[in-house]
Amino acid sequence: MRLSPTFSFYVARQFLVAFAIALAVIMGIIFLFDVIELIRRASGRGGVGISLLLAMALLKLPKMAHIILPFAVMIGAMISFWRMTRTHELVVARSAGVSVWQFLAPVMIAVFAIGLFEVTVFNPLGAAMYSRFERMQDEVILNRSSALDVSEVGLWLREGQEGGGQMVVHADEVRQEGLTLKMQSVHIFLYDTPSHFTHRLLAERAQLANGTVELEKVWHMEPGKPSVYIETLHLPTQLTLERVQDNFASPEALSFWQLPAFIAFFEKAGFTAVKHRMYQQSLLSSPFLLCGMVLIAAVFSLSPNIRSGGLMMRIGGGVASGFVLYFFSKLVYALGLSATLPQMLAAWSPAMVAGLFGAGVLFHLEDG
Repeated sequence: MRLSPTFSFYVARQFLVAFAIALAVIMGIIFLFDVIELIRRASGRGGVGISLLLAMALLKLPKMAHIILPFAVMIGAMISFWRMTRTHELVVARSAGVSVWQFLAPVMIAVFAIGLFEVTVFNPLGAAMYSRFERMQDEVILNRSSALDVSEVGLWLREGQEGGGQMVVHADEVRQEGLTLKMQSVHIFLYDTPSHFTHRLLAERAQLANGTVELEKVWHMEPGKPSVYIETLHLPTQLTLERVQDNFASPEALSFWQLPAFIAFFEKAGFTAVKHRMYQQSLLSSPFLLCGMVLIAAVFSLSPNIRSGGLMMRIGGGVASGFVLYFFSKLVYALGLSATLPQMLAAWSPAMVAGLFGAGVLFHLEDG
């Protein structure tokens, strides 16, 4: 039979309400624990107020939302299915000839739309907020004086100097050769205070090695004075190639739309972009993973007879399946990062396993 649009809208609305409640509760708990953890990490550092820590926890929240979204979908689906089964709405629908696949269809469509919205719209906002969180964490908690940003327009580097000064470096092109970072068309801006510019260096080439930035064919420019040409110049720095690699933008700090250009630039510079490619593939697979979580929720919550017992077993089975899938996803993700598994297979395995497991069990229970 053809499913009624009114009934489809009703089922989708029931799920969306349960999903919103589950997501809000889980996010509230995570926010509370994040605030407590930030207070613990910031203890002993003067001048760090509770308002700043609350702001940091809020900036981190969208990243955590991406992590727990599959669990919120599964819990929301289980709650909505249990409620409609308890009120005999699904029993009446089945007696009227509606199959399990027909009343799952509106939920699957809603979940897939949520996944697309999260990847294409919410993810860029969350990436910008998490990038800001990382900068605040470096300055407030980790007490790091340097910051890096890399994109298709080149490399930007800021490093604190003794006495409160700063050095800002921009390179149009960068590449790694062995243990040396090579840079082309380098602009260096030096400040004696964060707001007072002193002079600028323009170099044709530069390299970072042995705790120094070695500049070649340098023009020294200072306000009110003529430019001076210097063949070579060495500037001391606390940065090493390892610290540069570690401080490059984390995948979570880049939006879905920024990742392709960043990966291309990163690999052109001679670095490996495995983490960013894995993260990109996991974002692409996330809408399908959410649909798989709906199927798993249906396995443990669609019972034609709620008086048959075993409710706690069903709840425990659903929760256990969610955690097993979570640890499985972390395992294959690590295998993908280590190149033990192909990146695409590692990123898409959780979605495929969830979908095949849920669909297989439902076929067995409903049609088998």
